[in-house]
Amino acid sequence: MRGNMKMIATATALVLSVGMAAASNPGTTKASSSAAQNSTKTAEKSPKAATQPSAQAETSSKVAHLGKPTKKKPQIGTASWYGGNFQGKPTASGEPYDMYQFTAAHRELPMGSWLKVTNMRTGKWLIVRINDRGPFVGDRILDLSGSAAEMLDIKARGVGRVKLEVVDEPAIVANASSFALE
Repeated sequence: MRGNMKMIATATALVLSVGMAAASNPGTTKASSSAAQNSTKTAEKSPKAATQPSAQAETSSKVAHLGKPTKKKPQIGTASWYGGNFQGKPTASGEPYDMYQFTAAHRELPMGSWLKVTNMRTGKWLIVRINDRGPFVGDRILDLSGSAAEMLDIKARGVGRVKLEVVDEPAIVANASSFALE
């Protein structure tokens, strides 16, 4: 019975993740599809236009900025993770650290903020909640919980290049138990 519940929870979490990913795909909106049609028409008219990247594509690839991320400006940098040695110890928010929750430490964002963290190498993303301060090593911008780092394929490497975007609180929150990672 317990195995069936874990399987149901895992399947539910995966369906929700796919749904969130599809909802965040800019290719699914009318505005971006009309922009894509306009760029296709421009490329058909001029062969030179097809070989040169558009100015919009150039500016969108240079989104890194210093300071904290906002809904309008993502922050790009290096993220690391922390795990077992901190399990159960108090975080800056006062709650005990749980390496199985999808949480993170950021130097400036308010406690309880929600971030969409995207692994720039793989394209995988995850929404985490800020509940601690850090990282305090080098120029890293985020410390992920062990399970969040595992979901983003950062745990084995120890660090990874990520993009941070502030998002609204999600309606449903998953944790490592949802994915049977415990």
